[in-house]
This record gives sequence, C-alpha cells and structure tokens, in this order.
Amino acid sequence: MKRTILGLGLAFLLTACNHQKTPRAMSAVDSMSAELAQDSTVYGVCGEGTAMHTLELIKDDGDTTRFFIEDGEGAEPIVKGGLLTGDRMAVVGHTVDGELVADNVINLTALLGRWTSIDKNFEIQEGGGVASNVQAETNPWTSWKIFNGHLLLNTDTFKINNLGADSLYLENVSGIFTYKRQQ
Repeated sequence: MKRTILGLGLAFLLTACNHQKTPRAMSAVDSMSAELAQDSTVYGVCGEGTAMHTLELIKDDGDTTRFFIEDGEGAEPIVKGGLLTGDRMAVVGHTVDGELVADNVINLTALLGRWTSIDKNFEIQEGGGVASNVQAETNPWTSWKIFNGHLLLNTDTFKINNLGADSLYLENVSGIFTYKRQQ
C-alpha cells in the first residue's frame, strides 16, 4: 500500500512538472549598433583630389579613398548635391576589378537647410535633427540619417532623386515629393 501511494505521488510529481525548463534571459542587443553594422554607406569629406569622374573621400577614420563616378548618358545622376571640396559626403559603392565605383553620392552639406512644400516646412539640421516649422502638422519629422544611400526621416525611407541648390526630390512608395529651399 505504501509503495502504491509512493508510486502515485511520484507519478503526480513528474507529470506536474510537465518537463518545463526555466526561461532563458533574452540577450540585450543595441539596435543602433546592429543597424549601423548593416549600413553600407561610407561617410567622409570631399577631398581636393576630386574631379568630374573621381571622388576623393577622406573617410571619418582618416583614410583617403577614391571612387570612380560613372554617369551614363540619360541615366539617373549618381551625385546628388554636387561635389565641393570640404563638404560632408555619404557614398554607397561597389568594387570592380579592384577599383571602387560609386553607386550613389549624397552631399550631406547641401542637404542641410530649410525645405518647404505645400504641406511641409522643415529644416534638416546638422547632427541628425529635423525642426518642423508648421505648428499644425500631425506627424512632424524630428530626426534624419542616411542609411544604405537612402534618407530616413523618422521611420519614413526616401530615395533622393535630385538634390540641387534650390530643390529636393524625394521618392518612396507613396510617390515623389518636391521641396524648395527656403532662404
């Protein structure tokens, strides 16, 4: 009788545990460092050796790199915002036969400033901030960065189609947006 009760008690004990293991603690991953690890954009300053089809980029780590710029006739321009010595640049490229070829060049210095359209009036500021100048705006942009050659305004991702002295054309899944530089 004692053995039967002991056997039943042991059976209840084993089935009650249901072979559950203690939960493991989730490892903390810094989302910014994980995101930056995936960014293929190279950042730096436009060097004095820059010419029409060559970009000399003095990277943030101090190394100097040269990118070949191949603008095809009728193709979308690779350089957005122009090449001016001393301007901050963001470059996405690839290697062909050991040489770096630029796929997308964004002049970050030219991107900074006040931009306006029918429903938006904002200022892209140095350091990643965006100031909205429309008080009634429901979802104003507050931050910006370049990621893999695209402009991120908050969580909105845009391709820069054109960046000129007085105009900015951005494109995403919702369409093409045109902005004029405000003085």
